[in-house]
Amino acid sequence: MTRRIAVLMGGLSAEREVSLVTGRAVLEALHARGHDAFGIDVGADLCERLRKEAPTICFNALHGRWGEDGTVQGMLEILRIPYTHSGVLASALGMHKPTARRLFVEAGLPVADGMVVRRDKLTSGDPMPRPYVVKPINEGSSVGVRLVFQGDNFDPAADLAGLGAEVLIERYIPGREVHVAVMGERALGAVEIRPKGRFYDYEAKYTEGRADHLMPAPLPAEDYQEALRLALAAHRALGCRGVSRTDLRYDDTGTRARFYVLEVNTQPGMTPLSLVPEIAAYHGISFGELVEWMLEDAGCDR
Repeated sequence: MTRRIAVLMGGLSAEREVSLVTGRAVLEALHARGHDAFGIDVGADLCERLRKEAPTICFNALHGRWGEDGTVQGMLEILRIPYTHSGVLASALGMHKPTARRLFVEAGLPVADGMVVRRDKLTSGDPMPRPYVVKPINEGSSVGVRLVFQGDNFDPAADLAGLGAEVLIERYIPGREVHVAVMGERALGAVEIRPKGRFYDYEAKYTEGRADHLMPAPLPAEDYQEALRLALAAHRALGCRGVSRTDLRYDDTGTRARFYVLEVNTQPGMTPLSLVPEIAAYHGISFGELVEWMLEDAGCDR
């Protein structure tokens, strides 16, 4: 039977524009390979659209809240439509940073010292010695992330407006930014990102020329393999399936280099600047082949 593929994109999150780029790239790849595929710009009428269009499978190209946090996944489960990437529970766990941290610790993975604090309490002073990182509890693509260094004029009321009642505070880890793609039960490879600004923020991720990509990551051989091991272990700790991307910090500023797991992205981007397609291409997997594999993986156990 010919599959009718719905590509879910856009959505209601802060990452809407990035999701549209991902979705269009996926649609183009599917059409080029002869698939019956169409896009849905996701809104509050998604359930009705899916019932009307009756796809046999969904490629979930949504990013951020309501698309990456188990919400859409739950709807698709109820409608019994197979979909790409992780299921309801793994998606929810991966999106909620404090819960993901706890699972990483339980799995024996290294994480930065951190705590959840009420945003209004930050006006009373620093919750830990500077430098530290402030993160929203449940956003992706570095949306809302703030780095607080010595001498910074940090105003929590203004700088963190709109981040919710609670935020995650983590000790800033010096060193290098390493990202690993996992495809099924295989850690594909690692890329190092060298942003040209203070850190690999939203603009650096999605603006040409704002960061250098070093593929493969120029690490000692044993450390490269350790990055792959940590990423696969983090993928498993959350119960992910399909493709994921694990973000690591590699602190090589002291006498002994060490990795820290930052987070797992259960629905990594598929834009021209995205890291998973770049890593896959280095290992001989074209964008179209990657997209097709994700669809096959989505339908194989359902």
